Amino acid sequence: MTTPRADASGRPAATAEPYRLAVVGGGPRATYALERLSATIDRLGQGRRLEVHLFERTGAFGAGRAHSPDQARTSYLNRIGAQVGFAADETVTGAGPLRPAAERPTLHEWCRRRFEETGDPDLDLGPEDWPKRYVHGLALSDMFRAFAADLRRHPGAALHLHHAEVVDLAPLADHRLEVVTADGERRPADEVLLLTGHSYHDPRRTADGRRTARPAGGTCHVPHPYPLDDRLDAAGCGPESVVGCAGMGLTAIDTILHLTEGRGGTFHEDASGLVYRPSGREPAAVVAFSGSGLFTFARPDNHKPSDGSGDHPGTFLTREAVDQLRAHAGRPPAGGGPGRAQLDFERDLLPLVVLEMAHLHYVTLFGPAAALLLTQRALPGYLAFVTGAPADGPGHLLAPLERAVDGIADVLESVLRGKSTLSAAQGTVSWQVRDVLLHWTRTVYGASAEAEVRRHVDRCLPPGPVTDALSSAWGLETYLHGNRFDWHRAVSPVPPAGSPGEFRASVRAFMARDQLWARQGNVRNPHKAAADGVWRDLRQVLSYAVDHGGLTAASQRHFLQRYVRHHNRLANGAAPEIMARLAALIDCGLLDVGAGPDARVRLDESTGKAVVEGPHTGLSRPVDVLVEARMHGFDPRLDVLPLYRNLLDRGLVRLWRNESADGEVFQPGGLDLTPEFHPVASDGTPDPRITVLGVPSEGARSFLLSALRPNADHYVMRDTLVWLDRFWPRATAR
Repeated sequence: MTTPRADASGRPAATAEPYRLAVVGGGPRATYALERLSATIDRLGQGRRLEVHLFERTGAFGAGRAHSPDQARTSYLNRIGAQVGFAADETVTGAGPLRPAAERPTLHEWCRRRFEETGDPDLDLGPEDWPKRYVHGLALSDMFRAFAADLRRHPGAALHLHHAEVVDLAPLADHRLEVVTADGERRPADEVLLLTGHSYHDPRRTADGRRTARPAGGTCHVPHPYPLDDRLDAAGCGPESVVGCAGMGLTAIDTILHLTEGRGGTFHEDASGLVYRPSGREPAAVVAFSGSGLFTFARPDNHKPSDGSGDHPGTFLTREAVDQLRAHAGRPPAGGGPGRAQLDFERDLLPLVVLEMAHLHYVTLFGPAAALLLTQRALPGYLAFVTGAPADGPGHLLAPLERAVDGIADVLESVLRGKSTLSAAQGTVSWQVRDVLLHWTRTVYGASAEAEVRRHVDRCLPPGPVTDALSSAWGLETYLHGNRFDWHRAVSPVPPAGSPGEFRASVRAFMARDQLWARQGNVRNPHKAAADGVWRDLRQVLSYAVDHGGLTAASQRHFLQRYVRHHNRLANGAAPEIMARLAALIDCGLLDVGAGPDARVRLDESTGKAVVEGPHTGLSRPVDVLVEARMHGFDPRLDVLPLYRNLLDRGLVRLWRNESADGEVFQPGGLDLTPEFHPVASDGTPDPRITVLGVPSEGARSFLLSALRPNADHYVMRDTLVWLDRFWPRATAR
């Protein structure tokens, strides 16, 4: 290190040798990291230099490919604008200096400012509206530029942006790393922060690293649909083609809307609802299929505070319950060491998930006045279960709850029909009959019906005649013993069908009902409240139970294959207005969902074409283009990009393994990382020169696909701080 000399101002000049940080990946996580780096840059101190080299293979700095401002205008976020942020806030413990509130807007606030400047209708959004994804990309890029300018204002800091793909990290003799790009450039770095985000699998690769030849045929295979404008252009998916869409989640929805609305088709309201008017430039048909045969369910309108203060706290599915289960029902870890006991998701956790959903469903249906009764009835069985009593299936704990619901419904029915006065009914139970009746009426029929029922009961008149003539605007059942919770119906709401037409009709009927439930919102509708309150609000509890080998190897494999998909359908779907567009596309015949569950693709040897087949419905439809419209889990052995495969070959990283005492081993594909997110090398030693955040850690961890949420002490920012709190001592130690 050279001795600093004073410059003309008398301030010591910076040292000749800067600390070099390489950031690989310039998407949203890079924006968050740059925000914290620039906000804490004064920790660098006088006489020291920091040189940051940030590499983004697409050149979309701040947004990355998945959130690029240049992406299709038909793709939407599945989170409202008020729940997307860009910077640390007061809820993030230990974040350090915070920016003034005006410099850390939510996405909604950013849109309002830009709308006032530009008048762009895509930016004219309320806090509960669903922004287009390119708008999020515009905001990310803008915030990235602001944070970059803030960092560059420090005299000792330099930021260099490289539109280049990093393909390797090579160790140097001086313990530094050399960052190698696809164009052959090599740059030394003292440490590397990997923020690479999502990629996709190369269909020619296998898990053991071998390459396989894909048979030629008459169907064009698209292994990944993004960027949509390039991969699914009119030349490849023209009006004469039938497109097979493998997947029915968010990626598939993007794909379908791009091929229809993105080709100039339009949606219009008429007397029957939303209808689609084709432009003539769409494919002849889009055949969507998946294991379930269903699209993700509509995300409910959000009626909870955006800061998370209204999130469901959990009654039965809690961290304490997980600890109790692990202590009383857990299996010993591999090797019989002191590690955590492992659970089986279906045996140990699913009964609590189902109980929590059912309890929240009924509290939402009958109101807080019934909550204590419902909790008390379920409590003995719950306590026995978490302390070791086995459960016989996921609904094992529900019987006392269902008997309590029967009792509530009987009492309310007697009042509704005039068989019992309100005061007489109240004398037989401990819960407030009037409050529960009014809440049920408002939930099923709405506020005006509630007011009329209130007038009747307050005048000692039977309220039944008020409700008898009404239907539920929300698609709820109108009899008191209806609207029951059913776990199997919740995850498989469409019954089997023997023909494509019958299945399409059932899907449309469910989508119409699901639309109504979603419009009632995540606080008032029992079905949506249960799904949103458990599978979104309690996702951290699920992660606490599942992550870092919390399940046996076999159970984790099953959890990822089945229950993550349940989560995606129940609580991670698209906005109601987006699902209404898909329904309109089914109605006009462009979107074919007749394959049903367990659909598969076979190659017709005589034509060379892929054929989508529905084993239950009998559908058999050849396709000209087959799009893999599903997000792939991280796995360097299968990845289309070479970076992590090269790191694996070098021994700089290794795959995380879940090992169980029964000898079962499961490698989901994610990297083995320390609690500080440093990769564990092939020899078992951690490498503090490298930090990996985000998707590559999704083996030991779960539910990592998320934008930063403001006012929620969000894990994305907490992970960033784990890196930053260790970065500054290293950067200033020279």
